[in-house]
Amino acid sequence: MSTVEPPPLAHVAERASRRAPGPAALAAFLDALAAALPDDRVTTGESARLAASRDGAYLSPLLSAVLPERLADVVVRPDGTGQLQAAVRLAHAHGVPVVPRGRGTGNYGQAVPLAGGVVIDLSDADRILEVGNGWIHAQAGATFVALEAAARRTGQEIAMMPTTVGSTIGGFLGGGAGGLGSIEHGWLWDGFVQALEVVGCPPQDEPRRVYGAQCLPYLHAYGVTGIIATATVKLAPARDWTAVLASFPGHAGADATRAGLALLRLDPAPRLVSVDEPALVATYPADPALPEGRHSLRAVVDTGVVNAVAEIVAAHGGRVDKVDAGAVGYVSTLSFNHVTLRAKKARPELCHLQVGGAPLVTDPDAVRAALPGSMLHLDGMRPYLDPADPVRGRGFGGLLLAPFHDAATLYAGVERLRALGVHVVDPHTWLLDGPALPGIRAAAAANDPQGLLNPGKLPEEPDA
Repeated sequence: MSTVEPPPLAHVAERASRRAPGPAALAAFLDALAAALPDDRVTTGESARLAASRDGAYLSPLLSAVLPERLADVVVRPDGTGQLQAAVRLAHAHGVPVVPRGRGTGNYGQAVPLAGGVVIDLSDADRILEVGNGWIHAQAGATFVALEAAARRTGQEIAMMPTTVGSTIGGFLGGGAGGLGSIEHGWLWDGFVQALEVVGCPPQDEPRRVYGAQCLPYLHAYGVTGIIATATVKLAPARDWTAVLASFPGHAGADATRAGLALLRLDPAPRLVSVDEPALVATYPADPALPEGRHSLRAVVDTGVVNAVAEIVAAHGGRVDKVDAGAVGYVSTLSFNHVTLRAKKARPELCHLQVGGAPLVTDPDAVRAALPGSMLHLDGMRPYLDPADPVRGRGFGGLLLAPFHDAATLYAGVERLRALGVHVVDPHTWLLDGPALPGIRAAAAANDPQGLLNPGKLPEEPDA
């Protein structure tokens, strides 16, 4: 049986490194930066360069093995679009690669500079510019904590956000996908982003303004199509959220999952629903609301449906262990890729895959059997509007975590999962992929003809 081959990342990194600026070009660029930007916006200190050249890729044993040791040559922290454009214009003039980043919370090496050059850290460009009815407009460095606070002051909330709420809006749009609120509002591509201002390489006199579907090539594109300077994203009416932590007997995993499916059908929809088996719960910090040896069901729900949640849990043989509005943030950190982070602290040998599809619900044992010793974490997903089919209509995606042996074993497991009908997103590559790739390629060619924006993140053309 043939196996899925891992991407040749060492080869990709080596090719990208050839884009590194030579000593003369780099020296001229640094001199030009010093003349164009305030001293406090440019640094070549080693500690700053190191911090700006790393992200959460250490969660992957494959990425850790192939990411180059090279650091950015310089870090620029613009306070707004003008300084961002100035830095990119100079980088283009001197042939210096440009890597944009926010807080560096990505897990795939998206923000790692494979060719050195300049990392543009946008976290100081953090102003919230305007809040309207159903939307908020902010600079790329605004955090979701600040965005949510600003929205709440108008009786609204961010429709969807990452579980790492300290992330910046630009970083999330450039490297994320979904999170809190995705059950109701979907993902980045589902109308969450209303407008963007984007800086290409070379920059135009004014940032490129794109709206609606025009934004798609800039989402989850790691900055290769242009650097997001500002974003306008969707707000929803504010709700009063609380966290519910419930548990089920160790033999009742199917009951916990069915209860989770029932929660996904609540109106209003939960902001989050997660399910874990006892072995995975054992990797979390001890907590009476996560009882040992039991399946854990956690949800962030509107306070008006707490009684309905308790009834659903009891009807499926479970019990509610805690209801606490103050635990919403904590429960959020037991979902999505936070699970990988927590589990690897307890068991460093673990490796993860991102998985989705009906088999996670209909045949979880077969899913686990694809990788020896694996554990399955589930997060509620957006409905597909099929009320006649509760599995396909409202379902789960999640993570499969298993001890890492080698790449061949991991990718043989990927093939077995795909044969089961499981959708697998590979978290062990920085290469862009998926149905959006043709549009990303076209936008990158138009906005960055010299290929200076985050080189090495676009896969080579098939005939290259």
